[in-house]
Amino acid sequence: MSSPPRPDALLRPRLPSPLQEVRDERFARHGVRLFLKRDDLIHPDLPGNKWRKLALNLEAAAGRTVLTFGGAYSNHLRATAAAGRLLGFPTVGVVRGDELARRPLNPSLARCAADGMRLHFVDRTTYRAKASSEVLEGLLGLFGDVVVLPEGGSNALAAQGCTALGREVAGEVDVAAVACGTGGTLAGLAAGLDPGQRALGVPVVGGGFLGEEVARLQREAFDGPAGDWSLEERFTFGGYARTTPELAAFADGFEDRHGLPVERVYVAKLLFALTALAEEGAFAPGTRLAAVITGAPDAPLQESSVSR
Repeated sequence: MSSPPRPDALLRPRLPSPLQEVRDERFARHGVRLFLKRDDLIHPDLPGNKWRKLALNLEAAAGRTVLTFGGAYSNHLRATAAAGRLLGFPTVGVVRGDELARRPLNPSLARCAADGMRLHFVDRTTYRAKASSEVLEGLLGLFGDVVVLPEGGSNALAAQGCTALGREVAGEVDVAAVACGTGGTLAGLAAGLDPGQRALGVPVVGGGFLGEEVARLQREAFDGPAGDWSLEERFTFGGYARTTPELAAFADGFEDRHGLPVERVYVAKLLFALTALAEEGAFAPGTRLAAVITGAPDAPLQESSVSR
């Protein structure tokens, strides 16, 4: 019996993604060359690190139902649902917040449902315990034979898939920087770089847990530490999916200068952090700095997610 086609053969992602140099005076005056690694152009429905993290997981799932987790505006849920539609496998999304089951679906969850994802809402206490055997056994009892992917899709296979990101910029830049939510992209990016290159992660959520998480993912994916990486944790702007007038003004200015729409949950924080670090002298003159553009803008954030 022949094996099923690989996901990349069916979806034909644009790889390697383009590496584009942009002239930005905020970097140039410090002798830093800024490059944008345009992972947002990989695939219209599975852009950026979402494709890289899902590809090996979907190949391993081999058409079985994929169950995964996310919040009401999770890009990971949307990417998984889109992959299910495009590749023809069932998907289940376990969504944080059982109160959402009694409300109209927001645009993000409505897109998941339109792509065929079965949405299962759980209370926040249960969601926090989503990795426990008790919760997982309950989900398996409800949905049967499923492949379970963690929140954000970050596991050993995801980290392995993201090594290609590092290999694509090997020899091209000195520092490759990426915004981090669950750590899988940074874990793989660092592992794929050449000696002498380093990876920089900019967390978009607080809590100080990402360092341990990246180290754990590297142990599981590569049997130990891999590559030179660090985290810059000062630019969460109040937490996941939160922003401030200062960040919004920065993103607007970057868009105006370079004609690139800036995604606000991840990419805006990354670019703001890199600009601030350049101003602080964190990058030596002559540094070639790549910012990984992991996604394109989506619907505006809800008013309640904006920090005043």
